[in-house]
Amino acid sequence: MGGFDLQELISAFIVLFAVIDIIGSIPIILDLKQKGRSVNAVKATLIAAALLIGFFYAGDMMLKLFQVDIASFAVAGAFVIFLLSLEMILDIEIFKNTGPIKEATLVPLVFPLLAGAGAFTTLLSLRAEYAPVNILLALILNMVWVFIVLKMTDRIEHLLGKGGIYVIRKFFGIILLAISARLFTANITSLIEQFRQIN
Repeated sequence: MGGFDLQELISAFIVLFAVIDIIGSIPIILDLKQKGRSVNAVKATLIAAALLIGFFYAGDMMLKLFQVDIASFAVAGAFVIFLLSLEMILDIEIFKNTGPIKEATLVPLVFPLLAGAGAFTTLLSLRAEYAPVNILLALILNMVWVFIVLKMTDRIEHLLGKGGIYVIRKFFGIILLAISARLFTANITSLIEQFRQIN
């Protein structure tokens, strides 16, 4: 893995942007506010960033503990991203949130909307293709964007409208679908080669 690469940074940013999908979460955030459940933008952003960065490093250690290589995880991650893309494109719910909802900032905003299973899986899957420095920078830039959106939710919703948010969600759903296909094909090849070497 190399060092800083602008193309890798942009690619990783787009992938994480699509997975975190803060624009698509605006209707949910507005609904929470209408129900009188306040959202702390600073707290939500910092906790989500800490969870994602922590998992970015600890997740790698967990893989080694269970003797799972990055390529295998990337293939599994490709399936998760594929399902996430289907949610966005087809307007269906595959990943159901059944956890206790007490505080809007933590649940459901930080988890599972910002730092959910899809974001965790994507972070480790990206390591199979990109240098860690580029992924971390992309994650930090996404967290800055998340903070801006959380602070300006009402204005962005008014600017884009429900139709605009809907179109953006569909567009990034298709992007995610393409990314999942690329992740799968890129890493399944190395897994097949490893299997042939063993035999």
